[in-house]
This record gives sequence, C-alpha cells and structure tokens, in this order.
Amino acid sequence: MTASSGSARARPGSPVRVACVIPVYNHGRTVGELVERTLAQGLPTVVVDDGSSDATADVLAHIPEVRVIRHATNRGKGAALLTGFRALEGKASHVVTLDADGQHDPADLHGLVEALPPDGRGIVVGCRQGMEGTHIPWTSRFGRKFSNFWVRAGGGAPVSDSQSGFRLYPLGEVLRLRPRARRFQFEVEILVLAGWHRLPVLEAPVSVRYTAERVSHFRPFVDFWRNSFTFTRLITQRLLIPRSFRVRRGRR
Repeated sequence: MTASSGSARARPGSPVRVACVIPVYNHGRTVGELVERTLAQGLPTVVVDDGSSDATADVLAHIPEVRVIRHATNRGKGAALLTGFRALEGKASHVVTLDADGQHDPADLHGLVEALPPDGRGIVVGCRQGMEGTHIPWTSRFGRKFSNFWVRAGGGAPVSDSQSGFRLYPLGEVLRLRPRARRFQFEVEILVLAGWHRLPVLEAPVSVRYTAERVSHFRPFVDFWRNSFTFTRLITQRLLIPRSFRVRRGRR
C-alpha cells in the first residue's frame, strides 16, 4: 500500500494512510454492492466474513480486488473488527469501518478523514442523519439514545450516535485500548475506553439508507441485556478503580 492510495483526500503531506474494514455475517444480498462502492473510493479494503452460512462467500469470490479473511465460526462483530485491524497493522495508520447491511454510503468516508485533527489523533464517528424518521427501525432509534447516555455515564465523550458502525479509527491507539467485548458491545466499549485514555472522539455527518434488503443481526432482548452488562462493568470500574490504574492495566 502506498501513502497516496490510502490517503482518502488527506491533507497534503499528511502521514495518514487509510484502509477499510467491513465485518460481514450473512449479508450476501448487500455486501457485494457495498464492497464494490468501497473499492471505488481507491482504498485497500479487508472484508472479515464472520462465519457466514449464506451466499456471502460466493459473492466475495467474484471480487478479486478485495482481501477476504474468514472466521470458521461466528465470533461476533467486535472479534471480526479486531481481525481486520490486526491484518492491517503496519499497512495503514487509520481504518474506516462500514457495516455490511448497506446502510452506509462509502463516499461519505472522505468526510470522516477530513474531520481528523492535524495530528491525526482521534476516533471519528459517522453521525447518521435523519435517524428520527418513522422509517427508521425503533430498535435503532431507541438503542442510539440508550447507548449515548450510558457511554457518557461510563466516562466516554458525549456523542450523538454511539451505535454508528461507520467510523474512522487510529489503528495503533485503538488496538492498545484492549476492549473486552467481542460482539456489538465492542463499539460502545471503545468509546468509553477512549474517554479513559483521553483519546479524542469527534463526529462527522453521514447519510444512512435502510432498504428492504437490509439484514440486521441485532437481537433487541439479548443485545440490550449484553449492552447493559457491558455498561455496568465499565461504570463500576470507573467508580471503583482510579483512572491511572485503569489506563495502565489497559496498556499491558
């Protein structure tokens, strides 16, 4: 990967080298178009197939330009993201993540890169616009407000869309945060850990599209319970363990 191929409209002379990671689990109907549109942005792209049992593997086999890593069994979204991050160590400085259900427009990733501060340090969350509309699933509308509050209570930065999977991560710093969650809770835990480590969290507006082809694996009861458990763990740590110790332990 050259610096120019992974610049994503970064500032002239910027050391930022961007690649993309797309975690996928049984998104055979939507992942092909998403990958093609992501590759059209001129960035190296890694797809992590998290044990799909549908046509996902066949769809990806027809896109030779993308690198595919497959988990033999489903491990969870967080585990898939970490697999993609580790595959790009030493090859990219920042990673853009996109959900495989087709809700994101890959062209919006340039706005995430442009939102980075001059030193390139920080997580940029794509704040989905129009999320209050009645066409948006209630689980997405409620879940966003629910996690926004608890991310802040756990010590994370105040953000307006803590459940957005469209993000730009500084690769090295995020890997050093050492999150414990491996499923959907990974993304909210990262925001709390970033607050503990004083890693800036910024937002940039992005569009969102929900279609009939969209497949969501979010299970309201199970995943809200898992979210609650994760937030309880993080808030308890924040209240009982001094920040200096929490940060040292996370960097081991």
